[in-house]
Amino acid sequence: MSSPRDEAQDRIRTLVAELLRHRRLYYLEDAPVISDAEWDLRFRELQDLEQKHPDLQLPDSPTQTIGPPPSEGFSSVAHRVPMLSLDNAMDADEMTAFDERVKRTLDRESDVVYLGEPKLDGAAVEVVYEAGRLVVGATRGDGRTGEDVTANLRHVQGIPATLGDAPPVVAVYGEVVLPLRAFARLNRVRTERGDEPFVNPRNAAAGALRQLHQIDVDRLRSLEFRAYAIGLGAEEAPTQSEQVETLRELGFLVSSDVAPHDPLCRTLEEVEAYYEALLAERGALRVEIDGAVFKVDDRALQRDLGALSRAPRWAVAYKFPPHQQHTRVLDIFASVGRTGALTPVAKLEPVFVGGVTVSNASLHNQDEVDRKDVRVGDTVVVQRAGDVIPQVVAVVKKRRPRRTRPYRLPDACPVCGSEVARPEGEVVVRCPNPACEAKLRNRLLHLAGRGALDVDGLGEKLVEQLLDADLVRHPSDLFTLSREALLELDRMGEKSADNLIAALERAQQTTLSRFLIALGIPDVGAGVAELLARRFGDLDPLMQASEEDLTAIEGVGPIIAEKVVQYFAEDAHREEVARLRARGVRWDVTDPQSADEVVGGPLADKTFVLTGTLPSLSRNEAKARIEAAGGKVTGQVSKKTDYVVAGDAAGGKLRKAEELEISVLDEDGLLELLEAPAEET
Repeated sequence: MSSPRDEAQDRIRTLVAELLRHRRLYYLEDAPVISDAEWDLRFRELQDLEQKHPDLQLPDSPTQTIGPPPSEGFSSVAHRVPMLSLDNAMDADEMTAFDERVKRTLDRESDVVYLGEPKLDGAAVEVVYEAGRLVVGATRGDGRTGEDVTANLRHVQGIPATLGDAPPVVAVYGEVVLPLRAFARLNRVRTERGDEPFVNPRNAAAGALRQLHQIDVDRLRSLEFRAYAIGLGAEEAPTQSEQVETLRELGFLVSSDVAPHDPLCRTLEEVEAYYEALLAERGALRVEIDGAVFKVDDRALQRDLGALSRAPRWAVAYKFPPHQQHTRVLDIFASVGRTGALTPVAKLEPVFVGGVTVSNASLHNQDEVDRKDVRVGDTVVVQRAGDVIPQVVAVVKKRRPRRTRPYRLPDACPVCGSEVARPEGEVVVRCPNPACEAKLRNRLLHLAGRGALDVDGLGEKLVEQLLDADLVRHPSDLFTLSREALLELDRMGEKSADNLIAALERAQQTTLSRFLIALGIPDVGAGVAELLARRFGDLDPLMQASEEDLTAIEGVGPIIAEKVVQYFAEDAHREEVARLRARGVRWDVTDPQSADEVVGGPLADKTFVLTGTLPSLSRNEAKARIEAAGGKVTGQVSKKTDYVVAGDAAGGKLRKAEELEISVLDEDGLLELLEAPAEET
């Protein structure tokens, strides 16, 4: 029987071999098969084992080295000053522990000033200038020796060919990143020509730099270099923040400007606030970031703290919750929506992504399943789109088990058994049965949603009970429910029944735009509903409108116009509208506006910035409603901003608004503006 020491030795050897392999795949082949979060877990496990058994540490352990040596095909470049890696802090407790270690090593009790920067998710490089001219650019490699990629770096934005008033030799460190808009464009081009799309911007950037023969100049020119430190040539700068200012003066873009906040953190509380502000803005930034980097600002203190073999003691990467993760597809099933659309959904082995546990991800439609070739048993890369909606990014085909089969949507509705159809010109397969229970269930949930009639308390379980008891056959039947009928349902107490009846009574008084959303007209979201409500003022003229009447409104295209006209042309829909109105659903009628008047809107010429999470409106819904009312939504707060709309976890944008004395609104304040006459704003 093996001893605990023998087991530790075996595990250390296994982890070292695995991590070295994954590091090679990540850095040299740009083909990772595990996520960053999985790497971090294994690396931490190895660190813990080596700390308990220091004599078992292997000389090539990844805890003692930075990256793989340069691969064959590239000339080697010795870095003038070693390019070290960073240790990670995975949560607030570990960040606090780092701060305590810094103070303990410096033998001080007072706060240490840190410089905060976004941790860009790209490829680290060094660019060296002699007599003001770029002479060499290299990857980080193993930290001491990198690969000569000068020719490729000359195409990258943000790397000057020459410097002005510069020291004789300047070595600048930075990150090469691929902006998200360019990433989407490149993937669109690759997909159109039948190539595999890039999994993420980081791999696309790193792979571009390491091209040897078939150089993709378009991809290289899409990249961007962001400098964060000077290795040689700025010895006189007493602080890290002044060194960053020197980089700006030399003509470099700097990493801290990706998300402009006050980078100097004078207390641990300010460190946490900076981190939270970046985390809140993560999905809205133009490049991928996966955390915040904090460096002791005083460079004299940096020298006192020193460095370990692979990382400085004066800096740390405070990582975000994983934005992407690898997991396994356990099953693929068809979900039936309120319009009868069959959506393939991947049932996943639960995985923690972006701060939540994800167990299902939409695969959208059959064409998307075919394009990505997602199969049951596959290992897939999962992320939360906009940090909200889980989606499958790509399949890791190197980890595909044998005898997997391509997935096809069923020929019959999985709920009612009706034969499904794919209308000509559409990518969606639909169940045509108007009485399909799945369609009714989802229509009820949609009608009760916050963006529609906002029926508090009407959730999935209660909807299932209402359907099982045959109390609701149309959405309008909700407004005929009695207290006595509700009390017959399982686990329905008197208070719950009274609360639901009261919520339904409140929902009867609504607005025309919310009523249009509640109807579930295809492609009519908050923004379009607002346009239609202001143009027609009441439902009857809208129901009689032609496609030409609708397309005259700026923001309503021919496809939406066709779907609105088709919706109200169906007898079943007109009958349901009549039932809803007969059962008390009502709104205030307003004066109709001309198509030209709708373009202006109550928020015409007003500029908004959104930050944080609003109670009922998603960021996209809020943006759509503002734009439909004539307003403009931008990403950064400036003196030209009229309003900042702030929700939960609002960060640096809220502080900037307060500094500039810009009006700050909550969701209720925004909704009041949206409903106000134009002259009142």
